Amino acid sequence: MKYLNRKILLPAVLSLALVTGACAAGETAGSSSVAGQTAAQTLADNAAVEDVADTTGQAEETITLSGSTATSSSETVTVNGGVVTVTAAGTYRISGTLTDGQVVVNVSGDGVVTLILDGADITNSTGSPLVVTDAESAVVQLADGSQNTLADATTYVYPDAETDEPNAALFSTADLTITGTGALTVQGNANDGIASKDGLVIESGTITVDAVDDGIRGKDYLVVKGGTITVTTGGDGLKADNSEDATKGYVAVEGGTVTVTAGGDGVDAVTDVVVSAGTLAVTAGGGASGSVADDASAKGLKGSASVVVDGGTITVDAADDAVHSNGSVTVNGGELTLATGDDGLHADGDLAITNGTVTVSRSYEAIEGTTITISGGDVHATSSDDGLNAGSALTIGGGTIVVDTGGDGLDSNGSASITGGTIVVNGPTENMNGALDTDGTFTISGGVLLAVGSSGMVEAPAGSSPQGWVAATFSTTQAAGTVVHVASADGTVLASFTASKAFASLVYSSADITSGSTYTVYAGGSVSGESIGGLATAGSIDGATSAGTFTAGQAPDGGMGGGMGGGRPGG
Repeated sequence: MKYLNRKILLPAVLSLALVTGACAAGETAGSSSVAGQTAAQTLADNAAVEDVADTTGQAEETITLSGSTATSSSETVTVNGGVVTVTAAGTYRISGTLTDGQVVVNVSGDGVVTLILDGADITNSTGSPLVVTDAESAVVQLADGSQNTLADATTYVYPDAETDEPNAALFSTADLTITGTGALTVQGNANDGIASKDGLVIESGTITVDAVDDGIRGKDYLVVKGGTITVTTGGDGLKADNSEDATKGYVAVEGGTVTVTAGGDGVDAVTDVVVSAGTLAVTAGGGASGSVADDASAKGLKGSASVVVDGGTITVDAADDAVHSNGSVTVNGGELTLATGDDGLHADGDLAITNGTVTVSRSYEAIEGTTITISGGDVHATSSDDGLNAGSALTIGGGTIVVDTGGDGLDSNGSASITGGTIVVNGPTENMNGALDTDGTFTISGGVLLAVGSSGMVEAPAGSSPQGWVAATFSTTQAAGTVVHVASADGTVLASFTASKAFASLVYSSADITSGSTYTVYAGGSVSGESIGGLATAGSIDGATSAGTFTAGQAPDGGMGGGMGGGRPGG
């Protein structure tokens, strides 16, 4: 266990108050920190992405870069040595090489400025190579088949000590959209790679960013709709950091293929992280075997208000939590594969899984929240400590859940309720933890539960549970690979299970178990058919040995039934 009795988790009301109450302190959380919301609902609570006027077919002006200077026949382009300035809305095609210079957009009027990069290579030895200082909105279009490069200085030279912007190789004070089918390589040698002080949308393109600090940052929002994006950074990978407006500061991945290798957080939003489609692969802090300083953060996906996953394929290898929120975490779909040095899914508030596939292949604690509600999906949780850890309530109403844990398997500091689903727990081997561990009422009224673990802290559902259950302890520890069966009095096999590690206790519940009836547990025999976490669809007790006959609804000697001790083997 991470902490004694795991009592330090904040109550749900207090946790939410801390998240939303941060508004006054400038740590504003989004209004969408409610578990169970869809991606669309969460985004609807946030500021909408600004529409950019379609400039397709608009007449183009040309800018030709040539060594230390450039040329253009446009009256709205000025060239002063290596500084090229665009002064009016319109479309400008930029090509060639600028060895030490800067392209600046400074447009005080309305309209969209579109810069078509068509084989543009711009380097600046004293600052940023591409800066939008003023515009209603800006578009960087990557021409079909083009290769483009932006590289900034290692140290920026500012006009005075109070000036600290621009601070990225591609920097915009206006809403920025990146589109096109070409390629862009950005080298952020001083600080960030790509940054916008308003919103930032990536529609398409092949974009590679290598930055000392943050990779791609939008203040109001960062939305990825498509493209192939590769980010390597010493700080955070994808980031939105407007902490002054509860409807902003969010990151949304709606498509594309995104690969992030970050020294800090892979995806970091001051409000919400929303993933609805696409492929997102994150390595943070050196991966699950990495270490994190006390004052650092190296999480995979981090949304201070919420993290919502509706779809897509997400792979995280993080030194810190793989998915983290100070508010809520919701998985409504998609495929998540998570490895972490700490928690797989962590919410300070409520955590909900309604659908999708969640595989936590390595963690300290696999799934943790003040409340945990699982109503569907396919969950595989592997942890060195607790598997599912709820601060106040654990509710399972559907889905398939397989837990392999060194600590408690299903752990609630409050109540636990199972109304449906299939749950298999390969619990702890040492006696200070249990496959099932609740501090409040534990009831089961539907579904299938099979939990094995040590015999030191055996717990079963309450005897008053609507659905029957059988709890058994073994006189000796059973070795890994042992096959066990639960059979009715007439010898009908109701459950067959192959253990992945040593165990000394078993709890089984299904609609086939009738409270007050007796059932025999066998060791040996065989299994057949498909398996869920070792629970097979069929089995045979031929050659098996009886481990005892037990009365359904009664805990074995020394065991606990939903926190209510007592009970004995039957017949």
